[in-house]
Amino acid sequence: MLWTIPNLLTLLRVGLIPVLVFMYYLPISGLYVAGVFLLAGLTDWLDGYLARTLAQTSKFGEFLDPVADKLMVAVVLVLLVSDEFLVSELFGSQMFTVVAAIVIGREIAVSALREWMAELGNRGIVAVGFVGKIKTTSQFIAISLLLMGPEVEGFPVLICGELLFYVAGGLTLWSMVVYLKAAWPDLRDQ
Repeated sequence: MLWTIPNLLTLLRVGLIPVLVFMYYLPISGLYVAGVFLLAGLTDWLDGYLARTLAQTSKFGEFLDPVADKLMVAVVLVLLVSDEFLVSELFGSQMFTVVAAIVIGREIAVSALREWMAELGNRGIVAVGFVGKIKTTSQFIAISLLLMGPEVEGFPVLICGELLFYVAGGLTLWSMVVYLKAAWPDLRDQ
């Protein structure tokens, strides 16, 4: 069944992407933009939970859920990288750009790896694991903080968001290594 609550939540997440881009360029508080991004992150958790709890998993949902997550993160990272005043607190915009490229590149590489492993009948080898879930959570929290802006009531939100983003970048690399290691027997040329 295509029109299940989990699938509608995933479609909502995709629909929030242009809303988020539009809001990012409005002269409004970053708290609102971060709120929309967090709402999207909550729908990610909720759609998976409901799909399992209500036994409403579907091929459409299995396809669209990870695509929605990757689109959301990639689009917001492009916005943040293009905003030279926002992400230069700690190590400069070049470092942030490199880590953003690593995050986006990893998502593309792991998606391709999963597709290739599925063709070999070994998709389970590169199924989402614990490190991947921690990586996604840290990315969503870091990006939410970065969207909020420089400070919230004296708390250095931007610096904390940038630090957590670099941690998420490390987790991103780690999770990719975990997936590649699991798939290595099928990847190496014999």
